[in-house]
Amino acid sequence: MKIIIIGCSRLGASLANLLAAQGHEVSVIDPKAEALERLDHDFPGRTFIGVGIDLELLANAGAGEADVLIAVTDRDSANLVAAQVAREKFHIPTVIARAYDPRAAAAYRAMGLNIFCPTEAGIDYVQELLQGGGER
Repeated sequence: MKIIIIGCSRLGASLANLLAAQGHEVSVIDPKAEALERLDHDFPGRTFIGVGIDLELLANAGAGEADVLIAVTDRDSANLVAAQVAREKFHIPTVIARAYDPRAAAAYRAMGLNIFCPTEAGIDYVQELLQGGGER
């Protein structure tokens, strides 16, 4: 698969390294060159310095042929706009975005976007532990 990852945080870099090691064609976009240093030294994919909502940059990164776009910057708004652009402008079949704010996550899910929310996951985990009465 051809995958574009927007945001080279610990999560973005880990996903890029894993997916590239699995044989996928991965491109990573981040506005900070130093963030791209989180990638493995032998990362086989392509890297781009810039913002993930720049149409020209997305086109250069292969958005027109991409199968998946994953937006995992540290800003909900950037992730959600990138997800909408990927879906509406480039018609990328699978678009996944991170949203820290549970209300924003719910609103964008209602629009049909694939959103994961670490805040919700943390709440669910704590609730599960509290209801189960112990540690895992």
